[in-house]
Amino acid sequence: MNAVTIAVVFHSGYGHTARQASAVARGAASESAEVHQFDVSDPPADMWDILDSADAIIFGSPTYMGGASAEFRRFAEESSTAWSTLKWRDKYAAGFTNSAGVNGDKLNTLMSFVLLAAQHGMHWINLGLPPGWLYTTHGSAEDLNRLGGFLGAMAQSPSDAGPELSPPASDLATAEHLGRRVATTVAARMPARSS
Repeated sequence: MNAVTIAVVFHSGYGHTARQASAVARGAASESAEVHQFDVSDPPADMWDILDSADAIIFGSPTYMGGASAEFRRFAEESSTAWSTLKWRDKYAAGFTNSAGVNGDKLNTLMSFVLLAAQHGMHWINLGLPPGWLYTTHGSAEDLNRLGGFLGAMAQSPSDAGPELSPPASDLATAEHLGRRVATTVAARMPARSS
């Protein structure tokens, strides 16, 4: 597998989505990817340069009031500089989100990530898992993709549970799966690099 560089760029209001971002990063790193994690509410000075040079960017945000957080939307708007010079064209993209509700309109947040990626000319990588949990009578809340998303990784964190307790292990394992899928998909499609 060719080594790939993946940036996980996210916002987390209360720490739950940060745990999900770390799980995505762990999954990508487990496939020997070089991974950079950026919280858009406190970005380092070199964040934009790293995003511009990454092979893939994985977007993450909590779902607030049916969409991505204002902090993440600010980042998306600031990405117009990269858009204007096609810096992210033909990179790969994926996404993840978390909300207090089991549904919480998380799909709307993931769809906004797909549109952001499409505007940049990026290639979207979906979750690649069948729905878990209630899909069959044998399912359980411990299944991967227990919330049944297809576009990206979804997680649910009860509003009265701190980030030390939530999202649950199955949602974090789903996030790790997304990170691994992005790393392996990108590596398989990259031309061999000369040393």
